[in-house]
Amino acid sequence: MKEIVDKLSSYNIFNYLFPGVVFSILATKFTDLNMSFDNLFLGAFAYYFTGLVISRFGSVFIEPLLKLLRVVQFADYKDFILVSKSDNKLEILSEANNMYRTLISMFSLLFLTFGFQNLASEWEFLRNNQDIIFLTLLFFLFLLSYRKQTNYITKRIKASK
Repeated sequence: MKEIVDKLSSYNIFNYLFPGVVFSILATKFTDLNMSFDNLFLGAFAYYFTGLVISRFGSVFIEPLLKLLRVVQFADYKDFILVSKSDNKLEILSEANNMYRTLISMFSLLFLTFGFQNLASEWEFLRNNQDIIFLTLLFFLFLLSYRKQTNYITKRIKASK
């Protein structure tokens, strides 16, 4: 376990593990979900995965929404790559920026979870099919995340030429 913890970067801790733990605590407190684990090893993986889902939701849905609403404006990716070579603080600032987006995502998902539970208590279809709905949403979330990550890799390769 110590080897795994030693390999976690600050990005992994603050963008996956931290929001996963906080979401699990708040969801357990404010919804019908029980996201606590007696087994620390299993809990660490579950919280990390929860944080990963939260982070991807922020990347795929929250970020484009905030761009559309003009709450945030991004620099050109080529400029980001160029400046990151000479400004070592840019990576730290970007990591903090992603953490804030992930926390916005976390609270959004808490509201959506609460709303879904209220709807499921009223609609039998949602109540009876919530597992398959959840798995389907996760599938599409990671499909869109994969597409976005592939686009970033392609942009980075093009920007380095």
